[in-house]
Amino acid sequence: MGTIGDYLSGLPAEQREALQRVVDDAVRAAPDADEGTSYGMPALRLDGRPLLGVRASAKHLSVFPFSPAVVDAVAGELDGFSLSKGTIRFTPGQPLPDGVVERLVRLRRAELEGEPG
Repeated sequence: MGTIGDYLSGLPAEQREALQRVVDDAVRAAPDADEGTSYGMPALRLDGRPLLGVRASAKHLSVFPFSPAVVDAVAGELDGFSLSKGTIRFTPGQPLPDGVVERLVRLRRAELEGEPG
């Protein structure tokens, strides 16, 4: 088990399953990403640089694409979700819409690789 798996194993089942879905979607979109930490949270990384982080709190779950521009790019698909600079919050009862995580990863990857998203 890697860093993300270790983190998820300590969460309640509902939170763990919701974040595992995000991680699974992200890994499908970037199978060459590795697990680690970034900014003190479990994250997927590309070449040692942060791609996507996840975190659970008492009232919500968060996904961090480490980029305000990436959050802005998908904001139109996230009506009803709480967004802030570089963060998307959701709950197990209101998971991220299908395709959003893959788009986050694609856009962030393009940033990291210096390509247009």
